[in-house]
Amino acid sequence: MKIRILLLSLVLGSGLLHAADIDAATQEKIHAKVAEIKAWASDPALAGAVAAQNASLPADYAAMTQDKWKSLTVLDPFVRSFSKNPAGLFLKSKKADWVAEAFVSDAHGLKVAFLSKPSGWIHAGKPKHDQPMAGHDWQGAVELDDSTGLQQVQISVPVIKDGAAIGALVVGVALSKLE
Repeated sequence: MKIRILLLSLVLGSGLLHAADIDAATQEKIHAKVAEIKAWASDPALAGAVAAQNASLPADYAAMTQDKWKSLTVLDPFVRSFSKNPAGLFLKSKKADWVAEAFVSDAHGLKVAFLSKPSGWIHAGKPKHDQPMAGHDWQGAVELDDSTGLQQVQISVPVIKDGAAIGALVVGVALSKLE
């Protein structure tokens, strides 16, 4: 019995089980989108951009802090560069009604690209980054996202290059837009 409780605690704490938040039919629709999201994460456009940033981090990225990030507007050239770079344009090409947000982080949790400015600059130390870096998918709880204003579930998958996790792709799935 103690082992069962321990296993259930581990699964609940991992962010992988949210049965109380999502009905089975909706969860099935989310699972169908995970395969699509994984295909994006393995695309050379994303994997190459993440690998390049892991190999050589620009100085202005290394100097960015969460406080500085919060102070930047969506029109700031630094912020806009993440949606205008090749990886950002790739995400834009995959945008569907059900995608509330999408961003890619490098091995250190720093942004590589996104559709629109996320609230956080760095996600290292959070399950949405750490689980994919360990080679596992992650699903968050149902939330009203500060960045989008939509009720969503975040899905995070590893960005894979040469069989190894090198970053994370996080996609907010808008629950009201699932078909």
